[in-house]
Amino acid sequence: MTDIIVEYLYIVSAVLFVLSLKFMSEVRTSRVGNFCAVAGMGLAVVATLDAFHVGRVDLLVGGVVIGSVVGAPIGLKVAMTGIPQRTAMSHAFGSLAVALVGVAEYYQGQPGIDTFSMSVLSAEMILGFLTFTGSIMAFAKLQGIVSGRPILFRGRTVVSLTTLGAAVASGVLLVAYQDQQIILPVMAALALLFGFQLVVAIGGADMPTVIAILNSFAGLSAAALGFVLNNKLLIVAGSLDGSSGLILALIMSQAMNRSFVNILFGGVGAVRSESTVKPGEPGKTAQAYTVEDVATVLGNARSVVFAPGYGMAVAQAQHVVKELADVLEARGVDVKYAIHPVAGRMPGHMNVLLAEAQVPYDQLWEMERINPLFPETDVVIVVGANDVTNPAARTKTDSPLYGMPILDVDKAKTVVFVKRSMNPGFSGVENDLFYNPNTMMVFGDAKRVVSELVAVMRKQKT
Repeated sequence: MTDIIVEYLYIVSAVLFVLSLKFMSEVRTSRVGNFCAVAGMGLAVVATLDAFHVGRVDLLVGGVVIGSVVGAPIGLKVAMTGIPQRTAMSHAFGSLAVALVGVAEYYQGQPGIDTFSMSVLSAEMILGFLTFTGSIMAFAKLQGIVSGRPILFRGRTVVSLTTLGAAVASGVLLVAYQDQQIILPVMAALALLFGFQLVVAIGGADMPTVIAILNSFAGLSAAALGFVLNNKLLIVAGSLDGSSGLILALIMSQAMNRSFVNILFGGVGAVRSESTVKPGEPGKTAQAYTVEDVATVLGNARSVVFAPGYGMAVAQAQHVVKELADVLEARGVDVKYAIHPVAGRMPGHMNVLLAEAQVPYDQLWEMERINPLFPETDVVIVVGANDVTNPAARTKTDSPLYGMPILDVDKAKTVVFVKRSMNPGFSGVENDLFYNPNTMMVFGDAKRVVSELVAVMRKQKT
């Protein structure tokens, strides 16, 4: 394969990567976007193997075999509810691979690496290592291995910024004194520590934005490595990954009406003072209802909107929710799904789960489109969506949620809230919606409750 053919294959791969991002921006075309990404990566691998001399084919084949044996079962068996965790681990190992390639380039090339390349290499390694530990911590929070609430301590911001500053200073020293190899492990250790400090202090409610930020860091580190390796496609792919992750993080931040700084250092999700999470005000009572009560209300409804959240993901209730929607549609009920951009634990989490349940794309309504329709909606069924439906975001200026755009489900004629308990969401803020006179609280596991509701409604006469 000639060099010119390799260049053309790189161009085709880059175009496919751009198209994949374009197609993935719409639910209807997301599958096409995924195929474009796979095809682009396949061409990139083939072209790269031909462009560079491979000294040890056995090691290359061994790496491919080991990666396939480990990765294929994970890809095939992981449940859709585990996609956020799997995404976090992909970021972790991808960024670690980039960082280790940078380490290898340093030890092979020093002390003859030019200043620009060494500067880029240091930045790339810092980004790669901090993304690795940050992603591992994100996985642990999403998996429930550690608490989803932020772990805070006095002076945390100063300690974190000091650690980052020390890592950057080590990188500068490494550029100035390439032959001092001891600087590299110190820099790596500081970057690893900062990645841990960064994510351990972020609450589960901010995980969609954190995942996007880590995605951006991983892409930027890959782009930097592309400059060092003089690989144009790696620069393009890393830049696309980094910029798209940054844009997505900005969208997530806007959806929560918060800034990057507030997300990274605000500690939303921490255990609040008793005055913040105390039970309802005197005289306010949440009304608990049975599945039969809800079935009666649904029997008279002409329009129903489902508002899914993380509770649906945890209970793996997306299929029974779709089953209930089918029962309602068979009765002539208009059914829609209200999708908040930060519902769940990763960007598009609810879209992924509902797509797995074969929910039609035209029934998925984004927050801006669905909110004006709630006053005309007969019943809204909230399935585990807490903070994104909390009216405190509109009314309580002292609330951590204040100013965050929410799903205006409280404006519907009737709200059915399916929840395990009265506990607040990850923000630690009690949901005033529980006490609204038009809210019917149904306590229990979402999958069990909705399954029972389907059974009761099928017994009813249409």
